[in-house]
Amino acid sequence: MGPKLFPIMAQLKRTNRTLMVIGGHEEKDGDKLILKEIARRVGSGKLVVATIASKEPGSLWEEYEPIFRNLGVRHVYKLDVQSREDAKSERSLRVLDGATAVFFTGGDQLKITSQIGLSPVCQRIQEIYESGGLVAGTSAGASVMTETMMVGGDGEASHRLGGHLVLAPGLGLIRGIIVDQHFAERGRLGRLLGAIAQNPRILGVGVDENTAVIIERDSNLRVIGEGGVYIIDGSSVSFSNVAEEQKERTLSIFDVNLHLLSQGDTYDCESRRPKFKPAEEVEEELVGAGERDD
Repeated sequence: MGPKLFPIMAQLKRTNRTLMVIGGHEEKDGDKLILKEIARRVGSGKLVVATIASKEPGSLWEEYEPIFRNLGVRHVYKLDVQSREDAKSERSLRVLDGATAVFFTGGDQLKITSQIGLSPVCQRIQEIYESGGLVAGTSAGASVMTETMMVGGDGEASHRLGGHLVLAPGLGLIRGIIVDQHFAERGRLGRLLGAIAQNPRILGVGVDENTAVIIERDSNLRVIGEGGVYIIDGSSVSFSNVAEEQKERTLSIFDVNLHLLSQGDTYDCESRRPKFKPAEEVEEELVGAGERDD
């Protein structure tokens, strides 16, 4: 039997499956709001920390494993895939047996896709997600969740038509979205606009550090964390010069919609409309949920 097709965004309504897209550098001391939310959702289930993207998987495991255990996750396991053979091995698949959540650490997103793309490990992670599980990822682990992922590009400047913008296929857990992380901190608005100019059908989502977007049940995005989430909607674009032959020109793009969301705000990907919610209410909900889980 061949590999299963990746789900489309509309299929998110089938189960209570959840994605958490984290912009990187989530707080690991103090309040640890984002990691605490992952732990709350895992509950008594099994969390697999996938260090695939990192050049130093051991050190990342040593960092995250005690944090999650201190947050109350009893069953925490490490998935370290360093080759395509690892992604096909029974050892790796056994790590994922019974898992209810997978957390991708940061590093290089191409290491994730090149090592596990269309492999038994990738299919097992997809099955965990489709059966109602949680898949979370930070930095590179966030970018890789989409059908098309951002790999590289010029930052901190307006996008130029001949500029360095590298896109590649992701794991495809969600379609119709492209994610960029460390967003405001690394000045990545220009390169995300460049990606949207190439295909306005795609919704651009730029996530700041120590900030996460939660996608659950349907196509609604919900923000938690201290930073912002930038939503770039190109559906109403009236003109762009992205196909111009003069490759040194700066990008022109007209009538693009930009929304900036902070903690508590939501965004409906179907209607393409944001909704405000006071951050204090979200904090109360998160605290209350934590108390109920105890």
